[in-house]
Amino acid sequence: MQKRLKGEHQKHHRMPKVKTNSSAKKRFKVTATGKITFQKPFKRHILTKKSKARKRKMRLDGVVHDSNMNFVKRLLRLK
Repeated sequence: MQKRLKGEHQKHHRMPKVKTNSSAKKRFKVTATGKITFQKPFKRHILTKKSKARKRKMRLDGVVHDSNMNFVKRLLRLK
């Protein structure tokens, strides 16, 4: 005989889906070499007071630091 769990057969139980964090998948990209990159902040407005060199450096993608890598990978469900 099959045991019943609140009126349903126990064999039809499924594990819940594991979801990626929605905000993280919009902010981070994984490169072909496995690095995780992001867009640098502070380049949307109030640019007149920032130097050319500072704005130029903000064009480049940032790379997630090793100390934050495990946290970001968990958000993206890579770990």
